[in-house]
Amino acid sequence: MLGIVPAAGTGSRIQPLAFSKELLPVGSRLENGTERPRAVSEYLIERMAIAGAAKICMVISPGKYDIMQYYGAEAYSASLCYMVQPRPAGLCDAIFQAVPLVEDNEPVVIGLPDTIWFPEDALCGLPDGIPSFLLFPVERPEYFDSVETAPDGRIERITVKSRQAASNWIWGALKFPGRQLKALHRLWQERDRRDEYIGTLVNAYLENGGRAIGVKAGNSYVDVGTVHGYREAMALLAGPA
Repeated sequence: MLGIVPAAGTGSRIQPLAFSKELLPVGSRLENGTERPRAVSEYLIERMAIAGAAKICMVISPGKYDIMQYYGAEAYSASLCYMVQPRPAGLCDAIFQAVPLVEDNEPVVIGLPDTIWFPEDALCGLPDGIPSFLLFPVERPEYFDSVETAPDGRIERITVKSRQAASNWIWGALKFPGRQLKALHRLWQERDRRDEYIGTLVNAYLENGGRAIGVKAGNSYVDVGTVHGYREAMALLAGPA
């Protein structure tokens, strides 16, 4: 299994920082019996490794080499590699930088490195053979990509950051068969790469006859990309998950 971590964003909502936002210390971990600060992106990498990702590609922007220095070639039993997104062009563009590494028959998991969510093993509940979205309930879905599902779990529509969100379930991570992630990439290219967000692209994929499911396996989700989110994350880690 391959994990893709889009880590090329500027982190403008939580600046100024003297380092990449993905290295923001949130919580701690034990290392040889000593407590150490933990970078926010470690939570996602750990969860990908729990789900079985043996390889993880971190997509970075030019200049964010502190991420490479921090992680090196391995983390949480997974081998790491790095791709560079030459210029800011949205989440879809960042994710698809890793397409040359994707094998047709290999499942691919994708998540956001400035989020913390529980349960830790929620990605394990996503199936291998169909595009699937790990869903979490939130109080303010208008800040995220809200996902509407049918009773059988089939995704009907994704509403991107809108006050008209019809569902309080948002996606926090994805799992795609490699072949279908490549098909989504081709569709993005056919649409002149105009989709910045995954939600609008997946809507087009569904309209073209594609199928995806939402799995409501998450129970807590925090976006750590703002100061308010940082406080929420610290409170979440301090209490029961």
